[in-house]
Amino acid sequence: MYYMYFYHEQYTHLKSNLPVDQAARFHGRQCDVSIEQEVIDSFQWIEQTLGGCDVLVNNAGIVRRTNITDSGNSSDLRAVLETNVLGVAWCTREAFRSLQQRHVNDGHVVLINSIAGHSVPMVNGLSFNMYAPSKHAITAMTEVLRQEFLKKDTKIKVTSISPGVVNTEIFDESSVEVATGMPMLQPEDIANAISYCIQTPPNVQIHELTIKPVGEIF
Repeated sequence: MYYMYFYHEQYTHLKSNLPVDQAARFHGRQCDVSIEQEVIDSFQWIEQTLGGCDVLVNNAGIVRRTNITDSGNSSDLRAVLETNVLGVAWCTREAFRSLQQRHVNDGHVVLINSIAGHSVPMVNGLSFNMYAPSKHAITAMTEVLRQEFLKKDTKIKVTSISPGVVNTEIFDESSVEVATGMPMLQPEDIANAISYCIQTPPNVQIHELTIKPVGEIF
């Protein structure tokens, strides 16, 4: 098991709560997926340390508290695209390269999308700004990857998982008030969905899975 993890404290907490045998197989390496060279270096580390990548879960994503029409927000808008779109493309490219080099023909790429990748909810006080366009890009990228994997004569699967509101660190202090009181999924719900998708039989590919908490207003 391998995590490209942003928060060292969370990684340490997770590892310390695993059974000893699982903890020994749980590795962490910090990587800013918005920086292409860090992605390349991390996948080289995977090759050298763990032997390669068979399953990739593209989970890294950010949102910024701004409007597209606000002045002086170029760095925020760019950061969202670089993390949520280019980071996914770079990680998927390197995972595919790893699979091809090792002649593994049945890997799996999971993209954590969002309901905002299919429609743009209207929430008072909360702008989806560049986040929604970035997730719409992931919806398109899922189909592009499916076609590319097929054209390259592989059986590599690709799955887009689109959750509703999930109780994670993506809500910063400025937006948590907006989310307070909303029905929320828990991270474990998404982890269980990922586990289900990657355990399907060889002839089954879940292309798109939408998950909403009961009572969600979107």
